[in-house]
Amino acid sequence: MIRDNSLLTAMAALSLVALTGCGGPSSGGSRSSSASVTVFAASSLTNAFGDIAKSYDAAGNGKATFSFAGSQYLVTQIQNGAPADVLATADTTTMGQVDNQLITPAKTFAHNTLVIVTARGNPLHITTLADLAKPKVQLILADPSVPAGKYAAQALSDAHVTVHPKSLELDVRSVLTKVEVGEADAGIVYVTDANSAGSKISSVPVPNSPVATYEVGALDKQGEAFVQAVLSSAGESTLQSYGFLPP
Repeated sequence: MIRDNSLLTAMAALSLVALTGCGGPSSGGSRSSSASVTVFAASSLTNAFGDIAKSYDAAGNGKATFSFAGSQYLVTQIQNGAPADVLATADTTTMGQVDNQLITPAKTFAHNTLVIVTARGNPLHITTLADLAKPKVQLILADPSVPAGKYAAQALSDAHVTVHPKSLELDVRSVLTKVEVGEADAGIVYVTDANSAGSKISSVPVPNSPVATYEVGALDKQGEAFVQAVLSSAGESTLQSYGFLPP
C-alpha cells in the first residue's frame, strides 16, 4: 500500500484552489472585499456549493470564493491561520477540531453514502466489496485521514475485506479522477461524486454503507449569510439534486 506522495506536493502548490462564484480562478484565501465570503469546503461539495453560490450572489450577498480540498487539510489550514469565513466538512470529528473558532455551533446540513466506482462498463465485473481484494484489481482509496477514506475503511472492515490499494489520495475527488482517466480499476467515493461523473464511470452500491455527516459553521460574522444559504430550503433542495441526503 503506497501513499501517493506526489499529491502532497500538489496540495502544497494548489492548496487553495479558489473558484469565485462558479466562474474562474482567483487567488483564494484572502477576502477581496466586505461583500465577498471565503468558504473552505470538502471536495465532494464542489458542484453543489457552486450552484448555491449562484443563488447567494443573485440575492445580493456578493461573491463566494471557494477552497475545495480534503476536510482534514482545510482544518489544518484554518488552524494555521488561513483566512476563511465558512467551513464545511464531510464529518463531525474534523469540524470538532475547530469548534472553538466558530462563532456559533456547527450545524448538520446533509448526509452522504458510499459507492464503488469502476471504469465505464465495469470491465472487471466488480459487484461486491470483496471483489476489490482480487489481485488483478488496481484499487484507489482516499487516505484514512480524509473522511471519505475513513468511511471506506469502515465499510471494508464491516465486510471483513482486506485490500491493498495502489495509492491513498488526499481528497475523494482525486479518487474519482484516477478511475475516470484509467489510472485505477476501481475506487470508493461518495454517491454524489459518482453522480457528478455521469457516464464516465460505472458505479456499484456499497451495502450498509456508513453514512457521512456534513457540517457547516461560520468562523466570523461575514460567513453567517452563506451558512444560512446552505441551511435554507433552497440550499437543501440544491444539495439533494446532487444526491445528498437530507440532514
